[in-house]
Amino acid sequence: MVKQTTIKSEISLKGVGLHTGKEVTMTFKPAPVNNGYAFVRVDLEGQPIVEADANYVVNTQRGTNLEKKGVKIQTSEHVLAAFVGCDVDNVIIELDASEPPIMDGSSKYFVEAIEKVGVVEQNAERQVYVVKEVISYTDEVTGSEIIVMPANDYQITAMVDFGTKVLGTQNATLKNIGDFKTEIADSRTFSFLHELEALLNNGLIKGGDLNNAIVYVDKEISEKTMENLKVAFGKESITIKPNGILDNLTLHYPNEAARHKLLDVVGDLALVGMRIRGKVIANKPGHFVNTQFAKKLSKIIKIEQRNQVPVYDLHKEPLMDVNKIMSMLPHRPPFLLVDKILEMSQNHVVGVKNVTMNENFFVGHFPGAPVMPGVLIVEAMAQTGGILILSSVPDPENYLTYFMKIDNVKFKQKVLPGDTLVFKCELISPIRRGICHMQANAYANGKLVAEAELMAQIVKNS
Repeated sequence: MVKQTTIKSEISLKGVGLHTGKEVTMTFKPAPVNNGYAFVRVDLEGQPIVEADANYVVNTQRGTNLEKKGVKIQTSEHVLAAFVGCDVDNVIIELDASEPPIMDGSSKYFVEAIEKVGVVEQNAERQVYVVKEVISYTDEVTGSEIIVMPANDYQITAMVDFGTKVLGTQNATLKNIGDFKTEIADSRTFSFLHELEALLNNGLIKGGDLNNAIVYVDKEISEKTMENLKVAFGKESITIKPNGILDNLTLHYPNEAARHKLLDVVGDLALVGMRIRGKVIANKPGHFVNTQFAKKLSKIIKIEQRNQVPVYDLHKEPLMDVNKIMSMLPHRPPFLLVDKILEMSQNHVVGVKNVTMNENFFVGHFPGAPVMPGVLIVEAMAQTGGILILSSVPDPENYLTYFMKIDNVKFKQKVLPGDTLVFKCELISPIRRGICHMQANAYANGKLVAEAELMAQIVKNS
């Protein structure tokens, strides 16, 4: 079991946003288990939170931009890539502007900050999505494609071809995410001259200078353009190096552009919200195709999690039989809807009900096509959860359990005579003052048939 991680203490960085040109302070803070990556806009009233979630992507022009309830986070990918590359699961990222500082256009300074404070294990298991089959997404307009296939580790290959002589075709591969810090983190963002001209003319690159973006010269530079570049970057002179990039920068690697595209893939796929065990191959990746793929993958993961049926041995000796259940619960046939308890801990309980044609409710509920009423499935889940909450007191026979709230109830499949229902109830939060808040799922025939969030309270039977 691999444990979740967070950073040991908080640390701040200062700089300017690439596109806004605004001074910004960014602070990384430790976060609790299952928090994931969350941006906090401390400059706004209420300090709203925008989670790093693919479903919040609203724009991918010049970066991956998130928005939740009108609150924006721009250019999130370099920061997120650093946390994935440093093996950090949970962190709070406070910003006093909409955009993290661009620094040198890579993840290098974010990685250095993380390593300076260190990483600590937490008392919870890391969730990992194990890829079992090839999953792909293709952008028909650009021909960009991303696939992920089964592998023992998280691996990424990026292949770029921009159809220009100055850049040509480049590939980069990360065989182990642990090598991100040394192989990928310092690879800087880049732009072509024709793109840079358009960005400058539209006021979209106010924080740029020749130290935080590699500029590939893919066209003749007119004197007017050269003068504009001098003004924009505050330089007395600008020249073109023999390798086709503007001066004041030296490439870290011959394939630095491909390595930075790989960095972007790592950051954008962090929006899936879960670690990936599989090999990603990205052909001509960009923020649009990356985030569309992240949305598709997160949707697949959500469906698989929802339909993932726990396997239990229904024939083994139960933890509690029906007589033991009746010694705890006040319910009696025909309203006792749990036959046995298979397992129980401080945080969860698993119960079973064998649905037979002899159930009283089948007499009047669709007698020609008998279906177990959904409300009784919810009641059965609640009775199973009631055993969990009653087990927290020494004299459960002296207490009654009452519903307080039922939320997010969904019925997925019909339950018919002959089915065996398995109920699993897990605490969402610890039991306090006799109040229990739990997630309850019901399974039959290898499928999820119903789910609900239940809140109940035990009260002494006076």
